[in-house]
Amino acid sequence: MILRKKIEIEGIVQGVGFRPFVYTMARQWEINGFVLNDSRGVVVEAEGPLEALAGFLFAIRSNIPPLASISRFDLTDLAPTGLNGFEIRQSDLSVATVAQVAPDSYVCDDCLAELFNPKDRRYRYPFINCTHCGPRYSIITGIPYDRPKTSMSDFLMCPACQAEYDDPASRRFHAQPNACPDCGPVLSLTTSQGEMVKVDDPVSAAIELLRTGKIVAIKGLGGYHLAVDAQNDAAVQKLRRRKQRDEKPFALMSYTIDQVVEYARTEAWEVPLLAAPERPIVLLPKKIGCAIAPSVAPRNRLFGVMLPSTPLHFLLLKDSFLALVMTSGNVSDEPMLFEDDEAITRLGSIADYFLIHNRRIHIRTDDSIARFMAGKTVLLRRSRGYVPRPLFLQEELPTILATGAELKSTVCLTQGDRAFLSQHIGDLQNSEVFDSFKRTISHLQEVLEITPKIVAHDLHPDFYSTRYAEQLGEVETVAVQHHHAHLASCLADNGFAGKEAIGIIFDGLGYGDDGRIWGGEFLVGGFDGFKRYGHFSNIPMPGGDAAVKEPIRMALSYLIRVYKENLPRLALFDKISPDDLALYRQMIEKKINSPLTSSCGRLFDGVAVMLGLRDTVSFEGQAAMELEQIADLEEEGCYSFNLWKDEGGFVLGYPALISAIVDDIVAKERAPIISARFHNTMAEVALSATRLIWNLTGLETVALSGGVFQNRLLLEKTVYLLESDGFTVLTHARVPPNDGGIALGQALIAAHQVAKRG
Repeated sequence: MILRKKIEIEGIVQGVGFRPFVYTMARQWEINGFVLNDSRGVVVEAEGPLEALAGFLFAIRSNIPPLASISRFDLTDLAPTGLNGFEIRQSDLSVATVAQVAPDSYVCDDCLAELFNPKDRRYRYPFINCTHCGPRYSIITGIPYDRPKTSMSDFLMCPACQAEYDDPASRRFHAQPNACPDCGPVLSLTTSQGEMVKVDDPVSAAIELLRTGKIVAIKGLGGYHLAVDAQNDAAVQKLRRRKQRDEKPFALMSYTIDQVVEYARTEAWEVPLLAAPERPIVLLPKKIGCAIAPSVAPRNRLFGVMLPSTPLHFLLLKDSFLALVMTSGNVSDEPMLFEDDEAITRLGSIADYFLIHNRRIHIRTDDSIARFMAGKTVLLRRSRGYVPRPLFLQEELPTILATGAELKSTVCLTQGDRAFLSQHIGDLQNSEVFDSFKRTISHLQEVLEITPKIVAHDLHPDFYSTRYAEQLGEVETVAVQHHHAHLASCLADNGFAGKEAIGIIFDGLGYGDDGRIWGGEFLVGGFDGFKRYGHFSNIPMPGGDAAVKEPIRMALSYLIRVYKENLPRLALFDKISPDDLALYRQMIEKKINSPLTSSCGRLFDGVAVMLGLRDTVSFEGQAAMELEQIADLEEEGCYSFNLWKDEGGFVLGYPALISAIVDDIVAKERAPIISARFHNTMAEVALSATRLIWNLTGLETVALSGGVFQNRLLLEKTVYLLESDGFTVLTHARVPPNDGGIALGQALIAAHQVAKRG
């Protein structure tokens, strides 16, 4: 019996060798028909005997290429045509776009073998790729994913490359970025002013420059990195001075995992994460006395480490360095640079030389960051390698644009049961970052062909993302409370299908329904809405945003709240003049530029200052990070705390907690012990609050979200206590717990709000 089937396949099936794979399987099973890309994915018409057709269908669903994934596989019966042969046809653009674009991918093993094979025609070619690896999202200008809609349209394939592209037996059959030294992109080395340096081999020349302590700006897949030899402390310090990055850790890149374990402790479950196709930066504990320069990650117990993701990185690192610093090519707080002229202009005062190439990057994508916490991988920054891979939802949504938060900005577009969360953009208070924010929205809308009807934004009226949404016009806008979005983001990340859950949201700052600054919240809710059952006690932030950069102000606020006029004798008061202390007290007591906040993040800051860790910070979360890292992991003690009823629910009060910490400090207890007890207490606070809410609601599912839950010690202690008490605990994995996940929650809440409006 001869049958013919139409197969419609959706998922990541464009740009990953799926059509060549289908073609090969059809030849193997002697199937007639064709395969083509359309704007939804891939369409196959297959005709053959029943047994052969069954084998073919099983093969194309089960043995797919390494970068492919299938989300929909529909079959329709057709009348046999009797035609012989199987072919790859031109793309069909006649249907609505829902195709999924593949992320940029690392170098596959086959290409890596060719890269270092002297007999191969692509020996040491920095742009080697095939259907299983190479650039995707960063070079795509539109879909379907064909060469004319990529920045590779600038390069005409030579006869040899064209023959591979046309050969179904080749690994480069319909590989859109296919190229070689004769026809593809080329490297060049320039001075800091962009003047060409004449060298036979730009890679070898760059290696020698790095060995002599020079800073080299290197153009990668999604933008520029600034590189120095990670063992050269003078070079690393020079990079810090020029980049104006005082203490924030630099990322490292090593050629192999064997090199990584020379300077970082790596658990068995972290090795696959390091070596994954996405190649994220993975946070790993330092080895004491390692050869990495101390200034790479000062006052930090962790290194951020990644393995090479491009052929150029492999060429630079092989047999050359234990590790290179590979930090984003930007001036502090600005977006990663990706366009050549702007990079030379903006980075010329930082880099000594530039290693560049002439393949255009269409959209910037910074490195992703991951950490293994509470038994699973948690993305702290979801960017290169993961974007624009969709997140599948439990329901279908209208087309929505969610503009995210102000810090750690990402945006989200929805289409049916898929949410497309953008790459990391940055902090929108910087004008260059805001320009990148707008460009990212335009690019995602273009490549996904999504025109949103609804735009969700943060409740804060002064956020740049809010102003952007309100100025769009001809769309329905929905304001979403910040911490409700955190809760919804965690629920969506876990595929939660229930109506409501308890939300423990430990965060920095977010605009509340009452006009105050929230951040330590105990919520009950879901996508339809939420109720605030409890919160941390409100406390003044002397100087507003200045209290974030100078956490000593927060320490004073807590101490004045608890001790009034009788302040304890702590070392931090030696750093404050009597006049400044009187000024801060006046600001707090008279409510002068001292907005109230319930922020959990500010409590961590204040405790860090009390322990003498630091008075000011050079990057967000620095004080809290150091507080986590000094904690004695063997300490099981806990402090008392106050939970009392309030007209809006219950409140975590500070007197017992702050008094106990101060008593330990005065008694000269070690800071690591105090830090551990504080972390234990915060986990106990979460448990006690959850029990109170359970008594009122009967809910047994708890979602943990907010930037403070990037703290591994706090997260794991909280999860352990809640699960031991019988609660089901949801934590983040695919979506960051910080503000990088806010846009996803906004989109889901907006969809439900609009549905309720009718």
